[in-house]
Amino acid sequence: MAKQCFKNAAFVRMLMTVLSVVCLHTADAQTGASYGTIGDDLPPATEVVALCHQYNIQRIRLFNPNPSVLPALNGTNISVIVGVPNEDIIGIARDAQLAQSWVRNNILKYENVNFRYIAVGNEISPLDGGSAGIAPSVVPAVQNIYNAVSASGLGGRVKVSTALSFGVLGTSYPPSAGAFRPEIQSSYIKPLVQFLVKTRGPFLVNVYPYFAYVSNPNDIRLDYALFTSPSNVVRDGQYQYQNLFDAMVDAAHAALQKVGGDVEVVITETGWPSAGGTATTIDNARSYNSNLIKSVRNGTPRKPGKPIETYIFDLIDENQKSPELEKHWGLFLPNKQPKYPISFAK
Repeated sequence: MAKQCFKNAAFVRMLMTVLSVVCLHTADAQTGASYGTIGDDLPPATEVVALCHQYNIQRIRLFNPNPSVLPALNGTNISVIVGVPNEDIIGIARDAQLAQSWVRNNILKYENVNFRYIAVGNEISPLDGGSAGIAPSVVPAVQNIYNAVSASGLGGRVKVSTALSFGVLGTSYPPSAGAFRPEIQSSYIKPLVQFLVKTRGPFLVNVYPYFAYVSNPNDIRLDYALFTSPSNVVRDGQYQYQNLFDAMVDAAHAALQKVGGDVEVVITETGWPSAGGTATTIDNARSYNSNLIKSVRNGTPRKPGKPIETYIFDLIDENQKSPELEKHWGLFLPNKQPKYPISFAK
């Protein structure tokens, strides 16, 4: 009898351990922050990492494999999205050995960094004059980086994708009508989505209700953009929307569904500036980012209960960016003081 009790107790302990792990995973903070470094007054990376720990920021996005930042992340529990710079993509697409070298020098070198995703390029589109020439190389570069990651033994842990602008959608209202721009759908979007479906990679997209609002303030209410509307604003069939962020994310879900892309949507950039433009106040930035953190835990009307992995832009103000608006997206000032109270707690 005692032996049986011992077995039962051992089983209960094992079960409780499993449940604890599951609960921790489920409760894991969904919101992280983008860590840009275009400034001459930014604190050292070690202090930024300490700041992330202090405020429970468990996920960060780096736009490039910054050698002054990655060593500071060694041995931490912070998960990391790291970017392949746009200017490196054409070479990596053409040369698999260059992709292997990139992975070796920027991923394998930092064996104790918790890499989550590699984003091969940021906001590259065939319709954008600045990046149109790179666009045909994106999917081949993604494939080469993926092959290099897989060959290194990290294929099951580090996913590979590219971060797109929300502008790749041609239709986003109502959300159920969400669709990619027809002129890039077959040549650019579909090959990428097919790759993501095959590799179970995430669809990375930057979603900015701020820019949607300032471009159309007559039709988009400020409280709808800031998550502060007291009631639903948009009805779309069976779905109702209280905030613009959810509507934009669900437009991306609908667009992906139309091209056979049943993949996870990860928001790699979103936020609200505190100065430098229309409706840019400390209070509006606080309202947007604080409410965002609460909202993404609950999913969207199309995917209720499925938390949305989301990265706030930006961690710290970057004073060397331009125009003026781009300098004021940070949650923190360069002296590490928060602009307003904000909690990333689970």
